[in-house]
Amino acid sequence: MLNKNATIIADAVRSLGDATTLQGLFCPRRPGEPLPSGPRLREVIDLCRALLFPGFYGEATTADTSLSYHIGVDAERLFSVLSEQIEAGLCFRRAVTDDLYGTGLRARAAEMAARLIGRLPEVRRLLISDVQAAYNGDPAAESHDEIISCYPVIKALTVYRVAHELVLLDVPLIPRILSEMAHSETGIDIHPAATIGARFTIDHGTGVVIGATCIIGEGVKLYQGVTLGARSFPLDENGNPIKHFPRHPILGNDVIVYSNSTILGRITIGDGAVIGGNVWLTHDVPPGAIIRQTPCAPEQKKQIVQRPIVEEKN
Repeated sequence: MLNKNATIIADAVRSLGDATTLQGLFCPRRPGEPLPSGPRLREVIDLCRALLFPGFYGEATTADTSLSYHIGVDAERLFSVLSEQIEAGLCFRRAVTDDLYGTGLRARAAEMAARLIGRLPEVRRLLISDVQAAYNGDPAAESHDEIISCYPVIKALTVYRVAHELVLLDVPLIPRILSEMAHSETGIDIHPAATIGARFTIDHGTGVVIGATCIIGEGVKLYQGVTLGARSFPLDENGNPIKHFPRHPILGNDVIVYSNSTILGRITIGDGAVIGGNVWLTHDVPPGAIIRQTPCAPEQKKQIVQRPIVEEKN
């Protein structure tokens, strides 16, 4: 019996070790190159939250005379851990050339980490506007403290706004891992490449999806279950999906999208428009319009498909 088990395992090892079976799924890492680490990237999220919201995360408090000391310690630790993880992301990028390998790659990663930390004051400014928007938009909210401590939108946006800065720095892989961690934590899926203006909020949050090429203006509010997605991809001459082109919606300033609505394709929702719940939308919407489902009599519901209608605001 033992020999039989050993034979089964040996056969599996030979098959798994056959590079021809990997079909491009194998990552050609050089010996000694770092791998992205889930625990280390979790620490990056914790450190960023501590730096952006001292008193709510980490050891510092705003009443503490040693606030600057704690901020400095967290910033140094973030620089160390983030440099290592950015280097791991750069190693995964197939286009990394030999002249960047080793000390050159580490120096590039360290520069990116330092530039990210340099952007944190602006990230905090945006997050403060998001906290205010969440507070103003929810009559159940008792305080800003409650918003920062409890609301999934702020947890998700903190990670998104940091990950987005890493995208702007051309850091590969790491921003997406951070975003997926926030997705797992909050149920809110924001691609780090999306562009989102100030005073953004999501009520409840669960099930929201925001695609990579979305552009969202200032003062926008989404409700749970909203999808800002893409339509079916066009194919090239070989039948492969064509990617890397603008394919997600553009939302103007002060747009509201109610729960479970789906907005697809590179369409524009004008400033101040309101999209009602459960709407399927694939066409432009003028500024100030209200989109809602066409009402129908109960006996018609099985015979017709409801279509969104447009109203102008009074």
